[in-house]
Amino acid sequence: MKTDVQVAIIGGGIVGASLLYWLSRLGWKDTLLIERRELTSGSTWHAAGNTTYFGPYAQMTRLFAGSIRTYLQAQEDSGQSVGFHQTGSLRVATTPREREQFEQFTAKYKDLGIAYSVVENDEIAALHPCVDTHGLYGAAHTPTDGHVDPSGATNALALAARNNGADVQRHCPVLSIQPDNNGWLLETEKGPVRAQHIVLAASFWTRELLQPLGINTPLYATEHHELITESVAQLESIEHEVPAIRDSYVSCSVRQEGKGFLTGVYETDPVFWALDGIPKDFKEELLPPNTERLMPHLEKLMQRMPVMAEVGVKTINNGPMCWTPDGLPMLGPLPEHPGLWLASGFNVGIGTGGGSAEFLAHWMVNGNPLFDLPVVHADRFGNNVSREAAIESIKSCYRQGYRLPDTIH
Repeated sequence: MKTDVQVAIIGGGIVGASLLYWLSRLGWKDTLLIERRELTSGSTWHAAGNTTYFGPYAQMTRLFAGSIRTYLQAQEDSGQSVGFHQTGSLRVATTPREREQFEQFTAKYKDLGIAYSVVENDEIAALHPCVDTHGLYGAAHTPTDGHVDPSGATNALALAARNNGADVQRHCPVLSIQPDNNGWLLETEKGPVRAQHIVLAASFWTRELLQPLGINTPLYATEHHELITESVAQLESIEHEVPAIRDSYVSCSVRQEGKGFLTGVYETDPVFWALDGIPKDFKEELLPPNTERLMPHLEKLMQRMPVMAEVGVKTINNGPMCWTPDGLPMLGPLPEHPGLWLASGFNVGIGTGGGSAEFLAHWMVNGNPLFDLPVVHADRFGNNVSREAAIESIKSCYRQGYRLPDTIH
């Protein structure tokens, strides 16, 4: 293991692997990624892998677009498949106001060079025969996005980065970090590592690693359910995959998984996990599911997609999902701690991880990010957000689900 490096990245999920890849592409090859267990062992391994282009802010959309581009480039560089399924996505308009908001995005997507249109109900039905379009006002359609295999994408990124000269150290828990001369000292179970820069890409572990330094990062985890169904008869007769569906009324996303569906639900009353500390032996684990909490949403989903009332459920996953008080990641330096950078707080890590890594790598290497995006700056919360205040804000963000803010930026 390297013991003296330019950059040490803590966390081997999609975000850490993407950053390792981008730093190596930009010429910072003396870089070490340190992972406590296996790559993807955090939230990445149970992620749905969705890579939508659609976000409520045009500049955030650049992070979504950068992610798909990053994963496909890593696939080309490494020779390892990222499992990209270009199914396209439909975000249905459940009110006239949503339809109006979707229309407002048209010019911005044109500027970004992303295929985008607002389609009518008949086209929704043609694209996705399992959707009941009654009461809908069309949908926003992005035909060139889809989903990736989270494990395949992470390992392709890591392999491409290693081919560029970077290093990955697995099964190496970081015990502590502290300033050291003009850099940082990391104590790990395999010995000390000195680095000019460190990046915490450790999801909900980031808060605990920084607490001994007096740094308060308002990162907390909620439980998040995903359901995988048995095979659906209507899908058996279709050779291609149907588009992913996102619905603010149901507050869920649905995409094809094999010949069934994978559904991610945003509950009305989110439940938090490990508020008093992450169990030291927590590894690739799921939490006990609670279907009772899901039923109001699933009943709405059965109205939108009647087939869901007929098909059996094969698997219910409930895993921790990391959140910040405003639902956006924390990216960039903490100016009061030179050489300390954050890449944490992702609740859509696959969707924005690759583009966020590109954004941050340029900031580290060139002194400026690729574009101005202050809503994700790591120091935006200050150091005094209480746990209670953070939890209330996160609850509000989680409940928002796929509803757009009233003002589109």
